[in-house]
Amino acid sequence: MSKTANWNYPTSVRFGAGRIKELPALCQSLGMQRPLLVTDRGLGTAPITTATLALLQDAGLGAAIFSDLKPNPVGANLDAGLAAYHAGKHDGVVAFGGGSGLDMGKLIAFMSGQARPVWDYEDVGDWWTRADPRGIAPIIAVPTTAGTGSEVGRAGILTDERTHTKRIIFHPQMMPKIVISDPELTVGMPAWVTAGTGMDAFSHCLEAYCAPGFHPLADGIAVEGMRLVQQSLVRAVRQPDDLDARADMLAAAAMGATAFQKGLGGMHALAHPIGALYDTHHGMTNATLMPYVLKFNRSAIEERITRLAAYLGLANPGFDSFLDLVMRLRSDTGVPHSLAELGVDDGKTALIAQMAVVDPSAGGNPLPLSEASVSQLFSDALHGRL
Repeated sequence: MSKTANWNYPTSVRFGAGRIKELPALCQSLGMQRPLLVTDRGLGTAPITTATLALLQDAGLGAAIFSDLKPNPVGANLDAGLAAYHAGKHDGVVAFGGGSGLDMGKLIAFMSGQARPVWDYEDVGDWWTRADPRGIAPIIAVPTTAGTGSEVGRAGILTDERTHTKRIIFHPQMMPKIVISDPELTVGMPAWVTAGTGMDAFSHCLEAYCAPGFHPLADGIAVEGMRLVQQSLVRAVRQPDDLDARADMLAAAAMGATAFQKGLGGMHALAHPIGALYDTHHGMTNATLMPYVLKFNRSAIEERITRLAAYLGLANPGFDSFLDLVMRLRSDTGVPHSLAELGVDDGKTALIAQMAVVDPSAGGNPLPLSEASVSQLFSDALHGRL
């Protein structure tokens, strides 16, 4: 079966190998003549990035690149990106890369015509209505990892260095106008990045599925997203040039980000402060936390997980067989068993607990999170006590 298609769900997605070649024409279709290609430092000089920039320039577009951003982008990175955008007289953004490049590209496009500080548009209540929609530049998103799903999202995550907290900046028009999902662009990912981003997609689907509330659309997307990860993540890690596996993972990433409109939970509530304080890889942090949070929530999700295990074709479908699947996926893809293996220590336990319970993801956890329960969860994950 050909894994090439055009989707509108809800943004326009050009999915399939080799479709990056359509980028110049798609830029022009949105009125972009001087796009700014935004990516992270690690990708700034990578062959796929320089080739994409050349593709734009060879088509006569006044394209330039901005890549001065950290793996967990901060406000200063956004300021530098906006300065580059205005200095180059750009008229749109190509957000290129993993979560950091995609989020920063969206944030630069969003803030390019706003008058207030970025923190005034945090995803709190109706703060997004403070923005002037006429000041939001068009965005094309090109994921080069398969995890965050930021290419189909309406928000960007930015670390506030003053408080060491990750904040979600939201506006409906931050959703890219067009997405190019080309599995060929993900072939060069190192195995650990493939694993971490893939498990991030799995965590998005899993937490969305377990979040309380009635949202069968999100639930259906989430369970199929998990099946694709189950089917293809290990293959993508071990056989990086397997385009079918890479395509499955790109699809699962977009599905996770679509499904988590329903909600997230304890994995993300903990991963956000841990990432902000220790600069850990977000997907690997979620993957490390996964079995501990699952076990914590068991009483509230056991029936749901049993249905999921049956859909995934697990023998003796139930909570234990699903937990075994999670442990096997982690083991087969090199995910650490404890947070200590990610360089995390117990020096900030109280602060992490305080930050986690007020994180926007905490409200979606199937069981209430308190500072005491989060401290215990964190300690268990830190020391590998499952």
